[in-house]
Amino acid sequence: MKLDLTEHSLPVYEALSSTVRLQMLRLLSEQPMNVKELAGALKLSSAIMTMHVRKLEAAGLIRSHMAPGRSGLQKICTLATEGAEIIFPGQARTQRRGYRKEIPVGHYSDFQIEPTCGLSTTERVIGNFDDPRYFWDQERVNAGILWFGKGFVEYKIPNFLLSSQKPEELVITMEIASEAPSINNNWPSDITFTLNGQRLGFWTSPGDYGDSPGKYTPAWWPALTNQYGLLKQLRITPAGTFMDGQKLSEVTLEQVGIRDKQWTFKVSVEEDAEHIGGLTLFGKGFGNYNEDLVFELFYTDAVEASASPSRTE
Repeated sequence: MKLDLTEHSLPVYEALSSTVRLQMLRLLSEQPMNVKELAGALKLSSAIMTMHVRKLEAAGLIRSHMAPGRSGLQKICTLATEGAEIIFPGQARTQRRGYRKEIPVGHYSDFQIEPTCGLSTTERVIGNFDDPRYFWDQERVNAGILWFGKGFVEYKIPNFLLSSQKPEELVITMEIASEAPSINNNWPSDITFTLNGQRLGFWTSPGDYGDSPGKYTPAWWPALTNQYGLLKQLRITPAGTFMDGQKLSEVTLEQVGIRDKQWTFKVSVEEDAEHIGGLTLFGKGFGNYNEDLVFELFYTDAVEASASPSRTE
């Protein structure tokens, strides 16, 4: 994990500014543990431990998945990275910069889906559940959540990279989960990610979460409908494509045509997937993170190395 002195790295610094979370990372460096085990080891309640787990997940320092346990499903936590490096300005003749673009989940440019499906604004459901025709409703641009059982949604993203800038990393962040009829925390789904026609790889979502209301999900939202997802980060680099620190594929920035003036990003559940469990995308006003799809491109500009500061006695 490479960090810098921009706001992009703040979630990591904030996550590390806690003795409890530092202890959690030390424990997880030895072995995976569930939330109850972590809470017991640090003498905290499960509710407080869940808050700390979410903070570390949002920073990309740990990842978690649901697995069967003695008394039902349990959330297993593991480390998502082996280390971090902080890059300071002036350390080299290049300086890392970046820009951020948010795409609302309803601003897709194409789709092909099968029920169960639906979409909604923070005020009302758009059309009827399980009718794909409403995905072309004019109100779809205001959607804060969408879901489908199989198929894809596709987004167009403008690329403002200049010819003088060297791309280093594209980070795509989204809150995402499976899509079960009603809800089911144990409902695996293989979700595939594609950029500019190049398949980046797939991630298996553990379930369609409905055990508790989403932090930002509207109060009127039905209790037996998708409540929240997991915050996931795709990182496309010159060394390959990674999901929360784990390598998904050998696909690099160059192979996806990172200099194209427009990117096409597709999220899908394929016909030949082992687990066809649908997908749900959460945007602003739904889920636990209140974010749309976020695209961050990091690059370097050639600059003169900073002069060494003078010293006065």
